[in-house]
Amino acid sequence: MLSGLDHLVITVTDISRAVDFYSRVLGLEVRYRDRERVDLILGDLALRLHWTATDIEPRAATPTPGSIDICLRSLLPLDEVARHLAALEVDVELGPVPRQGANGMLESLYLRDPDGNLIEISRPRRQESPTEDAGD
Repeated sequence: MLSGLDHLVITVTDISRAVDFYSRVLGLEVRYRDRERVDLILGDLALRLHWTATDIEPRAATPTPGSIDICLRSLLPLDEVARHLAALEVDVELGPVPRQGANGMLESLYLRDPDGNLIEISRPRRQESPTEDAGD
């Protein structure tokens, strides 16, 4: 019945600050829909920013900044991502650490956006080659 995900809404306290973080720090393309709604393009998915004081309906029953926990896939190796974040003085909260993803094992870094949302940046974990036991 369903085929995928089109967009996720992230409630933020300051659209400009969130746009700066997601575009400058994470490299997402920005598309303004109107003054209160902005799309951040991630492949064929949009992260849609809504301002806390918006009257857009329908919406979640309790839209709250800082309530999202999202995992984004990286095209770059995580050491390059970590260097990029360090150059921008963005703190990595944890990682790289192994995690279970939707389709297998991941290596992940964790950081927070300006509203405190948890952002996980991941890459598929390399498979270790099985060791051969020559003694058997």
